[in-house]
Amino acid sequence: MEAHETHEKIHEVAHHDHHGDHPHKEGKASRNKKIAILISILAALLSITEAGGKGAQNTSMAANIEASNLWAFFQAKTIRMTTMRTAADALEVAVAGMVPEDKAPQVAKRIGDWRAAANRYDTEPETGEGRKELAARAKTAEAVRDRALAAYHLFEYGSAALQIAIVLSSAAVVTGTIMLAYLAGGLGLVGAGFAALGWLAPTLVHL
Repeated sequence: MEAHETHEKIHEVAHHDHHGDHPHKEGKASRNKKIAILISILAALLSITEAGGKGAQNTSMAANIEASNLWAFFQAKTIRMTTMRTAADALEVAVAGMVPEDKAPQVAKRIGDWRAAANRYDTEPETGEGRKELAARAKTAEAVRDRALAAYHLFEYGSAALQIAIVLSSAAVVTGTIMLAYLAGGLGLVGAGFAALGWLAPTLVHL
């Protein structure tokens, strides 16, 4: 719900305050002012909730991209590691007993270099770019993504409840049915509750 729509709702309430035909006009005006305040509070909560939802959505998308990139890097490291180990094993088998004594140290060094490279591809704590480190980072990014996505859904539910609450508040002014205002207040609390969960504990409930 856009801000100008909410302003129109409040303007309609004010219009009823000044032009109402109810015999107890003062009482009606007082009631409508309270509803106008309720609408303002609901609109403020809606604005905050929608901002939270947008932030959660952006966080989820960014974390998802990061996780995808890290897993792609992980796959590349896996291919390189496998290639190095396969080459080392193949060379070791191919030259077994066939290398002249003066060439043996060079061959052994080459095999050792390939195995060392393979080990670096598997784990490299100093750079955080070994397979094991990349997998851990990717899983962390996925956890951030899942939490943000759960929060986004809760913010969406909260926004929907607050939007309906604003509509019901406006209907309470038009129809004079005070129960609609109470229902709007209840829905406002529900919407605020969803928003609070989105900020504090988005994974607590699964909807």
